[in-house]
Amino acid sequence: MHAFDVLGDPVRRRILELLADGERPAGAISEVVRAEFGISQPAVSQHLKVLREAGFATVRADGTRRLYAVDAAPLQEVDAWLERFRGFWSQRLDALATELARGRRKRSGHATSEEDT
Repeated sequence: MHAFDVLGDPVRRRILELLADGERPAGAISEVVRAEFGISQPAVSQHLKVLREAGFATVRADGTRRLYAVDAAPLQEVDAWLERFRGFWSQRLDALATELARGRRKRSGHATSEEDT
């Protein structure tokens, strides 16, 4: 399965967001996802399986619990693919930063002028 097919699903993206904060037990992931998306525990398990099989998540046994964690390798591949597109938004973000700085300078200069009157 292609990385963007995996990441295209909002449930799987949410699971990865949860795992980005650190390793979590399957039950805790299931609890959050079920509450937010209204899906069954077996459906959450299926999403975890897809993430595991696609290499986005790892699982290890801790007694009867299954602990999931992010595997960064596929995300690095996605990041590398996105690299060639960063120029499109980097230039715009730089321009936005310039405009915000101009606006702050105008406001601070304008506020000083009003105080002097």
